[in-house]
Amino acid sequence: MKLTEDKIKFTEDGVKPGLKIRAAEIKDVHLILEFVKGIARFENLSHLVTATEETLADAMFGNKPYAEVFFAELDGVPVGFTVFFHNFSTFVGKPGLYIEDIFVKPEFRGKGIGKAMFLHCVKLAKERNCGRIEWAVLEWNPAREFYKHLGGSPADGWQIYRMDEEKFESAFEK
Repeated sequence: MKLTEDKIKFTEDGVKPGLKIRAAEIKDVHLILEFVKGIARFENLSHLVTATEETLADAMFGNKPYAEVFFAELDGVPVGFTVFFHNFSTFVGKPGLYIEDIFVKPEFRGKGIGKAMFLHCVKLAKERNCGRIEWAVLEWNPAREFYKHLGGSPADGWQIYRMDEEKFESAFEK
């Protein structure tokens, strides 16, 4: 990929000058919720956000953390975030890393920040001996081309199903 002058350039070690990737801390819960609401607006799904600072704090920093978060900061300003967690593949016999969200604020897109966050996930997956990385992308999202460019592909023959908690009880009645 040829970088233009408006792109943030990589240094020799792959880190972009002025760009820092850092793990979220409990004091960042308000910022996490702000980014969650930002990605929901982007996906036209704001009406589905029921998360609160309290539920996020418990789920991410409580006794049993279910997800991890890191931020991309450009010159100290939070410009993107990634939420991920581990799953497991019985076929591979190893944990996997599932990316729930990668989001860059609109005014900072096209500068390589999303790529840096995705590559940070790849680095973590390698360090943690994961057998694969998985994520879902809405059909209309132009990021699909970005992921294809990096080597990702849709899982042939697989479609993600979801059951929301409102359906949990009705499943027992079937």
